[in-house]
Amino acid sequence: MDIIATLAAELGLKPAAVEAAVKLIDEGNTIPFIARYRKEATGGMDDVALRSLDDRLTYLRNLEQRKDDVIALIDAQGKLTPELEAEIRAAVQLQRVEDLYKPYRKKRMTRAQKAREAGLEPLANMIIMQVVPKGGSPLTAAKEFVTPEASEAGFDTPDKALAGASDIVAETVAEDAENVADLRAFTEGAGELVVVATDADEKTPYEPYYDFSEPVRKIPNHRILAIDRGEREGKLRVRVGVDTDAAVARLGSRWPRRQGPFAPVLDAAIADGYKRLMAPSLEREVRAKLTVRAQTDAIKVFAKNLEGLLSARPVRGARIIALDPGYRTGCKVAVLDETGKLLDHGVVYPTPPRRDVAGTKRELARLTKKCQINTIVIGNGTASRETEEVVSDFITEQAPDLRYTIVNEAGASVYSASKLASEEYPDLDVTTRGAMSLGRRLQDPLAELVKIPPQSIGVGQYQHDLDQAELSRTLGHVVEDVVNRVGVNVNTASASLLGYVSGITSTVAKNIVAYREENGPFKDRREFKKVPKLGPKAFEQCAGFLRISGGVNPLDATSVHPESYEVARGVLERAGVTAKDLERGGIPDIEKRVGGVATLAGDLGCGVLTLIDIIEELKKPGRDPRDDAPEVVFSRAALSIDDLQPGMELTGTVRNVVDFGAFVDVGVHQDGLVHISKMANRFVKHPSDVVTVGDTVKVWVEKVDRERGKISLTMVQGK
Repeated sequence: MDIIATLAAELGLKPAAVEAAVKLIDEGNTIPFIARYRKEATGGMDDVALRSLDDRLTYLRNLEQRKDDVIALIDAQGKLTPELEAEIRAAVQLQRVEDLYKPYRKKRMTRAQKAREAGLEPLANMIIMQVVPKGGSPLTAAKEFVTPEASEAGFDTPDKALAGASDIVAETVAEDAENVADLRAFTEGAGELVVVATDADEKTPYEPYYDFSEPVRKIPNHRILAIDRGEREGKLRVRVGVDTDAAVARLGSRWPRRQGPFAPVLDAAIADGYKRLMAPSLEREVRAKLTVRAQTDAIKVFAKNLEGLLSARPVRGARIIALDPGYRTGCKVAVLDETGKLLDHGVVYPTPPRRDVAGTKRELARLTKKCQINTIVIGNGTASRETEEVVSDFITEQAPDLRYTIVNEAGASVYSASKLASEEYPDLDVTTRGAMSLGRRLQDPLAELVKIPPQSIGVGQYQHDLDQAELSRTLGHVVEDVVNRVGVNVNTASASLLGYVSGITSTVAKNIVAYREENGPFKDRREFKKVPKLGPKAFEQCAGFLRISGGVNPLDATSVHPESYEVARGVLERAGVTAKDLERGGIPDIEKRVGGVATLAGDLGCGVLTLIDIIEELKKPGRDPRDDAPEVVFSRAALSIDDLQPGMELTGTVRNVVDFGAFVDVGVHQDGLVHISKMANRFVKHPSDVVTVGDTVKVWVEKVDRERGKISLTMVQGK
């Protein structure tokens, strides 16, 4: 297989670009670096395309390696033919290679293997080929195979010999690669997932599946995950239902048929091969395939949601009172300046059992005045609703210029109790760290959320049921891509954030922090080379993503890579300005000043795509792509679920996107669900095609179930 040609065809890319990308990956370059600084070589592939290419490259290389292994294993048995090798070499899926290898795979002693060792394979071949036996009877033919060796193995009568030969036929039928492929397709196309309750009287979340069936080819992924979980918890029994008679008939039609004495024996062996050997194996395969499909989709949705959350717009200039609500232990308070520095902390008790509302308002007023607060942040967990009411009343009564918002607490407790949090704030208790984290999530979501394992951020579905290694790998790539897309201030970033920068390991990230603590802020990108273990390759990969504000060279504050500084200076010279002009907000009209890009690229000896990126950066140096994200929705008055009425128009923030819809925070503590069918006046294949986590959307209340605390919303007015 020509892997380059295969990748190019599958991904719709030019072979030269694919070959260049593969070479760059093999040389140890990171995906963010290739996507940003090697566009000429790859034809401008972005990080998404490069991730897809990298994943598929790994699969195809593993496939080729497995082909080599299988061919060697079969050859070692002396059973490799040119035709079989050609079939294996031509396989485009790992499943096909395994199907072809199955008859040759070493296995435990089976009934068929025992019969083969007893010398009954010639009799099995007679059954398959429908040879007319001497004497006209299968038992007469079988009698000739009742040898001393066969008798010693237990085949001491014609009936037993015929049964042993039939076992060989059954296994031959069941292990034939073409038969397996055909019956697999039949099972996937005509099978149904059939589910019943282990105890129909027990009340569980899985009651919708107590007597349930749905075609395998149609069942949606979120149902598969729910059914899998119910089965693991012992609440559901699951099987793949197939028309057995139709499957046996289909399998039988694949074999040469003659009317003769062996016909009934062959029919019985084919049926046995399907029911005893093929069907259970295919059922396991289909169940596994459904689970993998559902998990793969769930991981993709989780990844897209995480990307939206990490790409949320920072709220700059926010001086914050962050409140982590609670009942018995009170509401933890952390006061932060606009840089996230802790100014004050404590506890208030606005909720039962103490319900010191007056004392809480006095403390909020004191802190607001003392620290010049303009924003209050409230966690969305336990006691959030009651805390929000007190905050809303306080703003109305005493601080009308103040604003507040609710932030998702998911993962805050994980961070606050982590080793990292202990190292960052050894003198603070867990609760204060948690409240600080909530406030900083508003100020800079990316910088704060990278401190938390992505799986704990809570923007997916069934995340604890998924392949944790694959989930961690995929989410790690998302964080890496977003961090490098945004860029990092090397003089303020935490080691957690630096660890996601292209080419930087966690050890090097800690070394960067230690270096700046010992030597003061970095003044020049070349200084990175003095950091222990940050070698030439790491410098190449990270330099463009690490920014220095107020350094010696204004270009160090941009995404222009040091390898392109000469080109950037040439652009500035052609525009009639200097690098110092970048410190005044850039050169917005630089495109007009430099003339044609293609001509300039030729003059400067660089690629057009690289030059375009440089010009865009010089127009607005250090531009944060998150500034294009929707603004945070702030509140000034609390709403309750009791205030909602059908038809009411609200503005909300998308908190989570799942297969069947999106959950939207409309300011009533309980997120409302916009079902996929209510997202647009058209067919929507997946909710992520319409909304992303962090989006601000206009919705209308469709139904309110106050007893169950459920809110149904629509994004289509009048629907």
